[in-house]
Amino acid sequence: MKSNVSKVAEPSKISATKHTPEYFLLRPEIEKAYGYSHAVKIGNSIKISGAVSMDAQGNPTAVGDMAQQMKNCYADLEKILKHFGCTFDDVVVENVFTTNMPMFLEIAGYRAEIFKKQFPTSSWLGVKELALPQFMIEIEWEVHVPY
Repeated sequence: MKSNVSKVAEPSKISATKHTPEYFLLRPEIEKAYGYSHAVKIGNSIKISGAVSMDAQGNPTAVGDMAQQMKNCYADLEKILKHFGCTFDDVVVENVFTTNMPMFLEIAGYRAEIFKKQFPTSSWLGVKELALPQFMIEIEWEVHVPY
């Protein structure tokens, strides 16, 4: 006679890999002074703080020129991608903060020059102000590192 009682499977052993965060400072003195890291990689995920249009000393650049500020943001973000061996195709989340949404919408098409394969998920937020009054746009990313 067969029993209707089924055997309980042995719990499988879950293998967790411990990942040590890797911090990257694009402008170490500026980031230390303001208290942030520009990027942190954990495993195959990279979180990138908002990029703004500034020079090596932390001074705003392209003041009053949203299109150039956007290009400067993407140039800095690309430096971070290259540090981690990634490309624009690896960006999975993009959040854009702007103090002038209508002006941003006029130039948002530039993003098609950055994201040639596909666009990441995105949120575009109009804000009252950014860290310094000269900043008109700030872009933050999440990146998936292909293994």
